[in-house]
Amino acid sequence: MAGFSGETRLNARAQRLLKALVELYIRSGQPVGSRTLAREAGLDVSPATIRNVMADLEDAGFICSPHTSAGRVPTDLGYRFFVDSLLTVQPLTEMDIDRLRVQLERDGAATELVDKASSLLSGLTRLAGVVTLPRRNYGTLRHVEFLPLSEGRVLAILVLNEHDVQNRVIQTEREYSAAELQQLSNFLSSEFAGREVGSVRELLLAQMNADREQMDSLMRSVIDVAQRLFADDTDDDEDYVIAGETNLMTFSELSDVDKLKELFDAFERKRDLLHLLDRCLSADGVQIFIGEESGYEIFDGVSLVTSSYRAEGEVLGVLGVIGPTRMDYDRVIPIVDVTARLLGHALNPNH
Repeated sequence: MAGFSGETRLNARAQRLLKALVELYIRSGQPVGSRTLAREAGLDVSPATIRNVMADLEDAGFICSPHTSAGRVPTDLGYRFFVDSLLTVQPLTEMDIDRLRVQLERDGAATELVDKASSLLSGLTRLAGVVTLPRRNYGTLRHVEFLPLSEGRVLAILVLNEHDVQNRVIQTEREYSAAELQQLSNFLSSEFAGREVGSVRELLLAQMNADREQMDSLMRSVIDVAQRLFADDTDDDEDYVIAGETNLMTFSELSDVDKLKELFDAFERKRDLLHLLDRCLSADGVQIFIGEESGYEIFDGVSLVTSSYRAEGEVLGVLGVIGPTRMDYDRVIPIVDVTARLLGHALNPNH
């Protein structure tokens, strides 16, 4: 059989063998030999032909041979070709979707829903589930309260949508008394209740650009406090909830103590994983990072399957599943996709 490179299209026989090899390895975690592969692929070809195809796949970088075995395992490139071209996704049944929908019904704060979603992702996939918290300034403002703290700091308590209560500490230009803050609270609550938080910020920016000399002291105070409260958060550190990290210990390729410690440290630090998840915010549909594709050495040997979740077309955050590159992509992808849709629906204040 003629060889092929990673840039050329694999012929039908090579694709069939690669698909069978990846599926076998995902199930067993053991390197796949040519005899096992021939039996699994159901091809009526000689063992020599199988060996030749495997040699070509190895030369092209789709599979490799571990030192301790004559069998082959998929590389990151092999998994990528499998996911992009060979995978048959198993859609969730209506019963599965209904179960998820019931468990993600909105009956509390957004943070409770995020906790539920991460636990559901972990439980359904037996991997680690991760969900970023919804963007801070999404939703409808219901009420604002302020409490004075020390050194010009103010505790702001926001009620958003029907359920969400958020606490934020802001730094103001001067000290405010409890009476002044109550006056500011009354003004903001009466003027902006029922408005989208993003539009409140735009209205305040417009006021800031007006002639400050014509503003009364109340309005100047409102702008001082509120512009900090409703400031654009795009540079703030977002946060996430992760569940099921210990599931990763059950996979032999991740069971090395040092590897696990580094991975758990990365979850704790959050920075690298957040940067990776941020790359999914603007993408449509399910995104998959396989091993070295993440750009972070700590995630070598690990795959992330992610999707942004949205309400009324606006991206609120990202959720996904973290596991070894040897994961059941056909099951995991639809679970991530459906969970993202249901979480976005549950967080929609108008649903």
